[in-house]
Amino acid sequence: MNQEVEINAFTFTNKHGFQSIPQAITVDDQRHSFIDLGLRYLIQKGEHLTRLFDMTDGQSVYRLKNEDDHWTLVSIKTAS
Repeated sequence: MNQEVEINAFTFTNKHGFQSIPQAITVDDQRHSFIDLGLRYLIQKGEHLTRLFDMTDGQSVYRLKNEDDHWTLVSIKTAS
């Protein structure tokens, strides 16, 4: 998929340092709001950081990638 997406809303947590977490995105002119904080992964390769988020709207699971302030939708799967 690897489609750039717009993040419409963020939620914030400081459980392990201040972090922003996507709360809503727009994909193909449709807005999707997430129902929880999802699963988050941090990948570090040298000094380069990539953050991955698995988020759900209750029907589908969206994997988002954040690199250098760019957000990419990596995949969408039906929630089980």
